[in-house]
Amino acid sequence: MRYSSLTRRIAGEGSDAWMVHDLAIERRARGDDIILLSIGDPDFDTPAPIRAAAIDALENGRTHYSPIGGEPALRTAVAERASRELGTTIDPSCVTVFPGAQAALFGVSQCLFEPGDEVITAEPTYVTYEAVLGAPGARMVQVSLRPENRFHLDPDQLARTITPKTRGIILNFPHNPTGSCLTVAEAAAVADLCRKHDLWLLSDEVYGALTFGAPLVSPLALPGMVERGVLIGSLSKSHAMTGWRCGWAVTPPALADHLANLARAMYFGIAQFVQDGAAYAVASSGADLERIRTSYERRAHVVVDGLASVPGLTARMPEAGMYVFADVRGTGLDGKQFARGLLDAEGVSVTPGEGFGPSGAGHVRITLGTGEERLLEACRRIGRFATSLVGQPAGR
Repeated sequence: MRYSSLTRRIAGEGSDAWMVHDLAIERRARGDDIILLSIGDPDFDTPAPIRAAAIDALENGRTHYSPIGGEPALRTAVAERASRELGTTIDPSCVTVFPGAQAALFGVSQCLFEPGDEVITAEPTYVTYEAVLGAPGARMVQVSLRPENRFHLDPDQLARTITPKTRGIILNFPHNPTGSCLTVAEAAAVADLCRKHDLWLLSDEVYGALTFGAPLVSPLALPGMVERGVLIGSLSKSHAMTGWRCGWAVTPPALADHLANLARAMYFGIAQFVQDGAAYAVASSGADLERIRTSYERRAHVVVDGLASVPGLTARMPEAGMYVFADVRGTGLDGKQFARGLLDAEGVSVTPGEGFGPSGAGHVRITLGTGEERLLEACRRIGRFATSLVGQPAGR
């Protein structure tokens, strides 16, 4: 039997990102003592008031079809939050609710890009972007975030990457996997380039509520950007709601209409009770959000401090998010070798940076989705493994 060319375009090449994680899952299932730091799934339970709102919705019969674009309460809550963040009035009709931010990215890409279009992403790149853009036949063009620049965006390099075929830019700041954020100057440069070259900007801000210092800087808050911008958001990381599968896209009105048509053909809305819980989370859960945010910040300090004296490793404090992106090049191993060796020797699973692109080579992503004591134990194990490499030939 024959399959469409879509199957090749959505395959992607990010298998390195999951290689060690899949092995770790197998070994943990066998009963091995594995510390799993290779997937961005929070260990927190979804806060009780959010769960209560969803349970109450279930008990009150909120189990029927929902409006295609999303429940009014959730669209209104997202619109009000986006209005505050972007400094302009966002109408609820500009919000389309999806089963997760991943689905929102996929749907928006389907409605914006065509075969032959070029779309720029920042690299290291979240592993699904290649397939998301490949589905409509667009080509992903990467601009590097370099370790020596603390993985910050270089606006001059971004400008040089734009060609007559460039249709849009996807930026993921706060950044996964590195934890870097945009500065005010960097955001302004992105906005200038989008306006100058008539480009769409898809701003993937799923970690936007998890900043550790200055508040989030979004290019969409600058003049002329809401009209050509898409804000992608969700509650998965900020509110420990990964399994709820609830995200959204905030878009210009015409694009929201197109997304409604896509939603009708693709998934026909998501569960009412899920959206009721999400609406409560967006509108009413400031204390829970702050508890989760400060927990990630403490955990990041635990890991950075715990690895500070480990030979061959450099771990910097992230500016946001739930990951530490550690440089292991000083051990003589690349990220893939280090991650596999660490799992075999010490039972700690981290993600090789190579899975996110060339600029991630020689790094590993350490997820902060486990408690501080377990993170301290992971740091001890990582330290033992790295120390064991001292004096051994590079590429062992």
